Amino acid sequence: MICNRSTAIIVAAVLALVIAPAAAAEPAMTRLDPAAAMATAERALGRNLGNYTLIDTKGTPLSLQEFRGKPLLISLVYSTCSSACPATTQHLIDVVTEADRVFGLDRFAVLTVGFDARNDTVPRMAQFAAVQGIKFANWWVASGDAATIEALLNDLGFSYRAVAGGFDHPTQTTIIDRDLKIYRHVYGEDFPVPMLMEPLKDAIYGITTPFSLRGIIDRIKFICTTYDPGARRYRIDFGLVFGAVIAAFSLLAMAGLILREWIRSTKARAV
Repeated sequence: MICNRSTAIIVAAVLALVIAPAAAAEPAMTRLDPAAAMATAERALGRNLGNYTLIDTKGTPLSLQEFRGKPLLISLVYSTCSSACPATTQHLIDVVTEADRVFGLDRFAVLTVGFDARNDTVPRMAQFAAVQGIKFANWWVASGDAATIEALLNDLGFSYRAVAGGFDHPTQTTIIDRDLKIYRHVYGEDFPVPMLMEPLKDAIYGITTPFSLRGIIDRIKFICTTYDPGARRYRIDFGLVFGAVIAAFSLLAMAGLILREWIRSTKARAV
C-alpha cells in the first residue's frame, strides 16, 4: 500500500512537470501577434473582394455585388463575443449616426459579418443585431458557410486565433470603395471619429468627380466639410465655401479677360 501510494505520488509529480510547461506554453502558441495581424491586413489594401454570397438575418441570400456602386463599411465580429465586438459595434453606431447626418444613409452601406462560421448562425446574428440595436436602413448583419467566410476573411486580411472562451482577433473596420476594392482599415474599439470619417468622405465624394451638378456639390462638400474637435462633429466650413466661390469667380473673370484680349488681338491682326 505504501509502495503504491509512493508510486502514485511520483507519477503525479512527473505528470505535473510534463503538463504544466505544456499548459503554460499553450497561450503563447494560440496568441495572436498584433503586429503580424496588422501587417497582414495592410497587405490587403487595394485588393478586390470576391463575389461572395452571405445570408442576412432574415435568411435571405446577400451578394456582395449588391453593394457595388457605393462605399461599404465591413465590421467583423462573432456572436458570442461579450467585450470587444459589442463595444466596437456601439462605437460604430455612433460613427454611422454622424455619417448619416453629414453624408446621408443613401451614400454608403454597412455590413457586420460573423466570422465564426460554426456558431454564427442566422438566429444568433439576428440576436446580436437586436441586442446591439442595429436599426439603420443601410446596415446589414450576415453570416455564411465556412468556405465563404474563410475566403472573405482572406481577402480582407483578417486574422484570428481560437482561445479559451472565444477568439483573439483585431478590432478591424474596413472601408470598401464603390468598386468593391479594399480602401482602408481602421483599428480599435474606440477609434477617433475622423479616423473613419475622413477616408469614408474620400470614398463617398471620390478623388475624381463627374462633371454634373451633384458632382460639383460633392466636390464643394469634400473640400469644405471639416471636423470640429470641440463639438466632436462634422460641419460645413462656410469660410471655405465663400473662399471657394470667390476663387471660382476669380478664375472665371481671369478666363474672361484672357478670352477678350485674345479676341481683340485676333481682330487686330485681321485688320
